Amino acid sequence: MTNVSLAESYLVKAQKRLKILPVLFDEEAYSDVVREAQEIVELALKGMLRKVGVEPPKWHDVGRNLLEYQARFEEAVRGELPRLAEISAWLRKEREFSFYGDIDFIPTLEYGPDDAGRAIADARFTVTIAEKVIPGK
Repeated sequence: MTNVSLAESYLVKAQKRLKILPVLFDEEAYSDVVREAQEIVELALKGMLRKVGVEPPKWHDVGRNLLEYQARFEEAVRGELPRLAEISAWLRKEREFSFYGDIDFIPTLEYGPDDAGRAIADARFTVTIAEKVIPGK
């Protein structure tokens, strides 16, 4: 398997997972929307890195890596990398809380439609940019 075929696989997984976000939103499972959006963004961004020849690190927030290797991306995409890095950082910060919560942080009570709406918009934006970087089938 090449970096390109693995990048394509990541994109396909991200595209398919995007379809579940509206279902979770309609079920008012807002914390689950945030968690799933984080995974979608992580897959898309790691696919982008693989496509430009960078082995992504084994951690969840790869936004800094996008900025570090921005010269490897086409000019049209480079301008979007800071926003992608911000999205990655935000969703990484919410990753564990949205899924597990904490003794004083109950995910089903703490996340609402605004959080979920932002997560959906960010995931869609990220996948749209990834589709520009990674060739479709």
